[in-house]
Amino acid sequence: MLSFARWDGFSPDWQWTGLSNYTDLLGGDIARSPQVVNAAAQTLVGMVVVPIAVPLIGLLLALLLNSIRRMRALMRTVYFLPYVTTGIAVFYAWRFMYEPNGAVNGILNAVGLDFLSQPDGFLGNVNTALGAVVVVQVWSAVPIAMLLYLTGLQTIPDSVIEAARIDGATSARTVWSIILPLLNPITALVVILQLREAFQNYQVYLLMTNGGPVDSTTTLGLLTYNYGFGAPSDFGYASALGWMLALAAVVLAIVSFRILRSRQ
Repeated sequence: MLSFARWDGFSPDWQWTGLSNYTDLLGGDIARSPQVVNAAAQTLVGMVVVPIAVPLIGLLLALLLNSIRRMRALMRTVYFLPYVTTGIAVFYAWRFMYEPNGAVNGILNAVGLDFLSQPDGFLGNVNTALGAVVVVQVWSAVPIAMLLYLTGLQTIPDSVIEAARIDGATSARTVWSIILPLLNPITALVVILQLREAFQNYQVYLLMTNGGPVDSTTTLGLLTYNYGFGAPSDFGYASALGWMLALAAVVLAIVSFRILRSRQ
């Protein structure tokens, strides 16, 4: 019902608007529709980068850990720490690292890459803020992908790998022609999980940038939150955008289910 009305969360009266909330967000309002388009574009960046980077880095780390015999359990625990660490604390830690006098600029200056450092901080520059937050998303998601891949690698019989080596296959060829195809179901699962996470996640953007600077890190999830709890608040617009996101999530879930079933 809220999506068909205007309500600020405090007034006892609702203003019934019919479908105007939806039409405004889809192009009828010259103020709000550009916000939706901008947020959709930035959400799309995350939905492209995160599902590609997370499986790639997770697989490389899993292959590395699988080749280590000593201290494997310790290394696995170390790599898994970003996933189990409290999210809010981690996001604030990264925000401090991205500050003008933070660790990232300090490291770049120390290794002679000062031309890459940002005087306003990586979160204070419209050209780097979105990428900086996406890096945090990837960093926090890699451990679970690594663990899934490591579990898959340990189910591959040693005889299969040995047979490939006897036939003269190099390590790279073995990974490409044997290991990757056997891990296809895990790759599909990791990609689907990261697509969903990149589409729905707004907490990291809220805590690190709150959509700034100049809306350069506002995603659809964060825009929905701001419509409902920002100033001025409008739960009608928030509800309408939330329903549109829910519909898109259902479509994504159906497609994901079909892909997973085809991989089995």
